[in-house]
Amino acid sequence: MRLVIATCSVDYAGRLSAHLPLAKRLLMRKSDGSILVHSDGGSYKPLNWMSPPCTVTELEPDEVQAEAGITAVWKVTQKKTDDVLIVSLYDIEHDSAHELGIDPGLVKDGVEAHLQKLLAEQIGLLGDGHTLVRREYMTAIGPVDILARDSGGAAVAVEIKRRGDIDGVEQLTRYLELMNRDPHLAPVQGVFAAQEIKPQARTLAQDRGIRCVVLDYDAMRGLDDADSRLF
Repeated sequence: MRLVIATCSVDYAGRLSAHLPLAKRLLMRKSDGSILVHSDGGSYKPLNWMSPPCTVTELEPDEVQAEAGITAVWKVTQKKTDDVLIVSLYDIEHDSAHELGIDPGLVKDGVEAHLQKLLAEQIGLLGDGHTLVRREYMTAIGPVDILARDSGGAAVAVEIKRRGDIDGVEQLTRYLELMNRDPHLAPVQGVFAAQEIKPQARTLAQDRGIRCVVLDYDAMRGLDDADSRLF
């Protein structure tokens, strides 16, 4: 991974256009080809990014750019969509490369991991006609618990929690924002699945068009016999 702290401006061109004016930022270039642009705020959400597969070309500034104080230009091109991210670097304060090795991935607590496995096996709980694409679908900012398709073939991203709160909805929102940039997936629907969903989280999810599904852990494990219930 390469880490660069620099005064820079960033321009994104493709299915949408965006501009980040001149400011000091952290640039992360990962070994998978992705690049993320961070500020000192906003928690872990990047200001802009380009997800793999993409290529990064480092260019010398032209005469006009050099006169403006630009010392280097990164041109990042998305191979599937031809979207382009241009990073114009002015003053570079830090530039380092680090070998992180193979990451073992996120280890979830036992219940969440088991819920993911059970829901993948019982994907019909999301609705008739749903099919599993894969578990742990990787994005540039982390893995989505489950990627599925509904009866009409549309992509469905599922985030699973033991207790669903606002942070979980925000996490799924970030995944959806990123996945809906991919023309091979878009439009992607969101499902927030948990054993218990807090009212504030449900309200936020509904406001963002995310469907909520309550999971009965005992029933999914075959420990709850609905026919023997008194009520």
